[in-house]
Amino acid sequence: MDHLGYRKKLGTLGPSTNTIVQPDFDDLRPVGVTNHYSRIVIPNDPVNDDAGFLKLVNSINGATLDAVDVLQSCEMDYLVMGMSAATFWNGRKGASDYHQMMQDRSKVGVSCGSFATEAALNVYKAKRIAFLSPYFEVANAQVRRFYEDCGFTVVRDLCLRRPSPVQIAHSTDAMCRQAILELDGDDVDAIVQVGTNLSMIRMAAAAELFLGKPVIAINTATYWHALRALGLQDKKAGFGTLMEFH
Repeated sequence: MDHLGYRKKLGTLGPSTNTIVQPDFDDLRPVGVTNHYSRIVIPNDPVNDDAGFLKLVNSINGATLDAVDVLQSCEMDYLVMGMSAATFWNGRKGASDYHQMMQDRSKVGVSCGSFATEAALNVYKAKRIAFLSPYFEVANAQVRRFYEDCGFTVVRDLCLRRPSPVQIAHSTDAMCRQAILELDGDDVDAIVQVGTNLSMIRMAAAAELFLGKPVIAINTATYWHALRALGLQDKKAGFGTLMEFH
């Protein structure tokens, strides 16, 4: 039995440019569970358009399996994916194939952003949704396709078009707050934030208080999904209704 991870050891991974997901996951970690982070090595290239974003996705895909392999030696119990764009690609069928590839490679169960946010939306019985991302339009189209394949109606979406992978983490609360307000409306049951390098686990929780509806941050949903998949029912205040009541 691991001295600190005596309940579960979680392998976690994210792009090397990502400075948000690791501290987010650590903030959500219950006692007796440990997070063991592996970095997907990618360059911090500028992203100015759809083509630049596709290049970024390809860089992440090319290095992800190597990062998974690094985690094997710590004998993790489960894998939590701290990168999201690739997990939405090519609809629900493509996302399912990707998820299976990650499980086959890691040889453990896997939680990823696409299916975790789907599960969270189903907890709330949401049907009509809106989402925001730090991405460009080419990636938002993939996220929209996934959610529509899952049976949700995407009423609106918004992309922040951040100019580089590292710059995603420089997004301000004011930017995220404005995006949430633009997405909200009486025609929306829930709002979802995707993009794991966008700091939203606390902003989403605050937004639920003034909107009176679920606001789901992808890092919260993915870590929640992993805990529940492992049978860990720990609740945690301050990170929204998903972690506090479900």
